[in-house]
This record gives sequence, C-alpha cells and structure tokens, in this order.
Amino acid sequence: MKRIGILTGGGDAPGLNAVIRAAVKTAINEYDCKVFGIKDGYDGFLAKDGIIPLGLGDVRGILPRGGTILGAANRGNPYARKVIRNGKEITIDVSDEIVKGIKKLKLEALLVLGGDGTLHIAHELFLKGVPVIGVPKTIDNDIGGTEITFGFDTALNIATEALDRLHTTAESHHRVMVIELMGRDAGFIALHAGVSGGADVILIPEIPFNYESIIAKVRARAAAGSKFSLIAVSEGAKTQDGTQIFSRKGDEIYVPRLGGIGQAVAEYMEKQGFESRVTVLGHVQRGGTPTAFDRWLATRYGAAAVRLAAKGGYDRMVALRCGTITDIPLEEATATPKRIKLTDDSVITARNLGISFGD
Repeated sequence: MKRIGILTGGGDAPGLNAVIRAAVKTAINEYDCKVFGIKDGYDGFLAKDGIIPLGLGDVRGILPRGGTILGAANRGNPYARKVIRNGKEITIDVSDEIVKGIKKLKLEALLVLGGDGTLHIAHELFLKGVPVIGVPKTIDNDIGGTEITFGFDTALNIATEALDRLHTTAESHHRVMVIELMGRDAGFIALHAGVSGGADVILIPEIPFNYESIIAKVRARAAAGSKFSLIAVSEGAKTQDGTQIFSRKGDEIYVPRLGGIGQAVAEYMEKQGFESRVTVLGHVQRGGTPTAFDRWLATRYGAAAVRLAAKGGYDRMVALRCGTITDIPLEEATATPKRIKLTDDSVITARNLGISFGD
C-alpha cells in the first residue's frame, strides 16, 4: 500500500481532524505510504485544486481542532449533482468522473469519513471499483453496526451544559424552558442530554407525543411546588399523528430540514398559562473543540481504517463494539439507521426518574 486518500463528507463533526491526523501518521509511520487529502468531500475530485498531499507537518496541531482541515460538502452527492445548463438547473450523475479521478490518483484505498449518506455513496462507488473504507461520523449517533460515532459525545456535552445553564434561569423566573436539539430522526442527543441535564420532559422521534401529556407533567410539577420545568426536544420529535415540523422542504438532492418543534411546544405552553422561552442550540452542537472521548475514539478509528486498508478490507466500515474497534460491511452499516428502542435501559431509566416522554 503506497497511496491512499482521505475525504470528509456530509456535515462537520468534532473529531474529524483527529481521524485525519491518526490516519496520516499511521500510514506514514507504519506503511511508508503517501496520503492525499480530498477537499470538500467527493467534490474534490472534480476541482482543479481539490487534491492536496498530507504529510506529518500538515496534521501537526490539529488534534484539538473542531471542523475539518479538508472541508466538507453535505450536498456533494456525485449521483445527484445540480448544475446550470442552458439557463436551467438540472440534476446529473458525475459518479463516473469521480471514479476516473480516483483511478488517476492511483489510490489503493479511499478513506471516507461520513454519516449514512456519505457512506452509502461510498458503497455505491465500491460497486464501481473504488477501494473504499468507511469511518462513522455524525453527532446524531444514528449509524448502524457501531455503538457510537465520533462527534456524538461532544454534542452531548454541549447540550447538557446548555440544559444546566437553562435550569438556573428557569428556576429564577419560574418559566418553562424549551431547548431544541439536533439529531434528525434519532433522539440520542435529546435523550442522553435530557437525562444528564435533569430535563422534566424529553421529546424524541421514536416516541410520538401529545401536547396534553406535556402540560399534565408541567402542571403536576407546579402543583407540587416546582414552578419551572425543562423540556428537551429533538428536532425530529413528532406528534402522535406523525406530524413533524420542517424549516425547509426537500427535493431530489436536499433532504428536508427539520426545525421549529421547540417553538411550537413553547407556544403551546404559553397558551396554557405558563411563561415559556425556547432555545434552539443548532450548530453550536457541531462546532468547537472535541471532547477527550471523541479525540480518543476518532484517533482509534483513523488508525484502524488504515490498518483495514492495508489488508484490503474494502467496502467495510470501522466500528466500536463492546469497547473494541472492529469492522463491518458498509452495506450492513447503512442498511438500517440506528434508533432508540422503547425497551432500551436509557428509556426505562428516564421513566423510573419520572421523566415524561409526552406519551
């Protein structure tokens, strides 16, 4: 193995630079291998300056940095790329051009750091002859086959700290504080942060809610002398009729953008006579310095991905199982998104504590 490439696709997440650093150092130190960074996801193969060499000096000092030194593109799907032709916007498939770019570089492995969408594309490219290795990245923690994705722990810590801060102001002003958290259709951030931050109500996509149950919990707390409440809401939370709130509609390329459920919950509380405020934490959860755990996990993933590439383990993803780094087929990892189960001990524990899920 003499030449490998690395790209970071999808949205950014804390720990991406740690993976890049570990992969570069492992490739050079253990295999005397040249490493190339592909800028802005798969788009880098289509740009004139989209490929850069990565040496030990290029990754020095990036371990604690958030984001990615390679850039990312969460709309960089080579199978559905929007271009303007004859004054009209059309969608084209440029995957063959991507494959040509990879072959031109003579890459013996392409390390793809991404979430379900990016990794699904990686599997499709493998079917066209690209030697891909997947690394699971997302703050949502919704990739199958692995216990945890890097980026999740940092997002969880940020969300928990936000709940801690909202607790003091909620108690001081006797308010209902609603915090809307990321996660798309998986409620891991809201559930884990809600329990860790002492939320009274947690709304997640996996457990449809009704507004009457939420207000019943808030009223019960008020009757018991607690004149404030904390509500942690996942952006993908849905009512029992399946309704979700979106801030932007989707199309053949752009997925629908969730957002607004926190405001809806706060407005309902206001109408029921409880002064309420809403905080949308948004991209604060994805930025900044990664936690020690995310650095540790990302570093292990990066080194393991290079080792996997060295033995020709293509079309596979490194994963964490029972505390050990292993690898699984990419198709298995992307087949079924990971979701919270009602029988999970985390859900049972929350109910034991008296936390309401609005059901």
